[in-house]
Amino acid sequence: MSKKTYDLIVIGSGPAGFSGAMQASKFDKKVLLVEAHQQQLGGSWINTGTVPSKALRDAAMNIHKFTQQFGDLGGKKAFDLFQMQDLLKFKSKVIDHENSEIKRNLIKNEIDTARGFGRITDPNTVEVTDHLGKVKKYTGKFILISTGSSPRPPSLFDVNQETILDLSSLMNLTHIPRRLTIVGTGINAIEYATIFNALGTKVNILNLNDDFLGFLDHEIRQEFFSTLEQNRIGVKSSVILKGISFNLLRNYTEVRFTMGKSDELMVIESEQVLYFGKRIPNTTKIGLENVGIKTDKEGFIKVDEHLRTATPNIFAAGDVIGYPGLASASFNQGRLVSCAMFDIPASKVSADVPFGIYSIPEISNIGLNEEEARAEGFDVTVGRAYYNSLTKAAINNSKSGLLKLVFETATFRLLGVQIVGDEACEIIHLGQAVMARNGDIRYFINHILNYPTYSEAYRVAAFNGVNRVYKAGVKYRKLLSDTRITD
Repeated sequence: MSKKTYDLIVIGSGPAGFSGAMQASKFDKKVLLVEAHQQQLGGSWINTGTVPSKALRDAAMNIHKFTQQFGDLGGKKAFDLFQMQDLLKFKSKVIDHENSEIKRNLIKNEIDTARGFGRITDPNTVEVTDHLGKVKKYTGKFILISTGSSPRPPSLFDVNQETILDLSSLMNLTHIPRRLTIVGTGINAIEYATIFNALGTKVNILNLNDDFLGFLDHEIRQEFFSTLEQNRIGVKSSVILKGISFNLLRNYTEVRFTMGKSDELMVIESEQVLYFGKRIPNTTKIGLENVGIKTDKEGFIKVDEHLRTATPNIFAAGDVIGYPGLASASFNQGRLVSCAMFDIPASKVSADVPFGIYSIPEISNIGLNEEEARAEGFDVTVGRAYYNSLTKAAINNSKSGLLKLVFETATFRLLGVQIVGDEACEIIHLGQAVMARNGDIRYFINHILNYPTYSEAYRVAAFNGVNRVYKAGVKYRKLLSDTRITD
């Protein structure tokens, strides 16, 4: 067994691992990146999760926008006009490009790679076993664990990759299903439900939790639910699965379930079923027990504010440490880990993290929603802009949506932004920038925004909020001396 020494060994090439390796290389450190997949880099981020789902979404969105503008072609649905293989070909092209970009960056920055399953044997040693069973050992001053997460497999049935699908088999579909039942919880379920709905598929969601998107602002949630209803996407919550089987005589997949405390057996007939299990961290068999690293009851690695584990020279980042479990946050964690390892000063990162759901329409938020702000004791006012008042939305024939500004009444300081509608995950960053400077909503009134754009919603919502303050009483009117009240 050969042995080579590095400044940093990274286990896992997802966003946290890749970012951590890249940042360490910029500090002129010798880095090894260990990846278990035989051919691909990037983990689920590039190959089964974030990137392919967004690529498929954009392809579906283009079809959706066309039908929004012009209606169904000749009365036919998207699944009659488009082949799934054509949509997935575009997805594969994007994945190939992203894999090439990772490889190019690793080569450019002289980062070594080792293909195989990485296992920590002591605080400075990682043992890598390749697909042929050959073992190599590497030593490093620091180790970064960024092994990601995987969906928990179902207990009542098997994912047979034909009638019952998971993320992997979904990416190999040969046709667009006419009827699809999505079983599970989490953001993936709602994203794929709206993607396939945009392709003409009749979709039902069986939510295994008691509530559905309950963490959202109540008005954003209501607006989104209205869109689901308009698009005839069925949502059933508090579902208890009883079984899934294929009816050979009638050529459909039968999903049996009850809801809540009821014993009434319900059945949905579906062409295929897409299952999303709760994601669990990839922390087993990687040697944590060899170095005294503990996990919580769900398997997530415990870290301090610098993402350091109980073993001082071993850090962890990304999905393996739990919340927020976003690719965007993982990129940042990887960078900060490298700074902490090598004692490089790093600017403090804002605790306000933008959250995005890439459904159709999109949902995004940052900061406090209305309920949270009041619970924290703020005297708040809300400004609203509905998409049906925006010229950009009228041009795109996409009038479902709401942008909501939550601000402190006495100072107009922006506390949070909640959006549902087209481009929500893009325009959220305008609110983020203002919040980062402790700005107030009058920014959107006193600065000219391009027209027509979805960003115009900020101006409309700001005027709406200022007018609400004005109408609240004389004590606030002196605050508005420099603001023209129009609507």
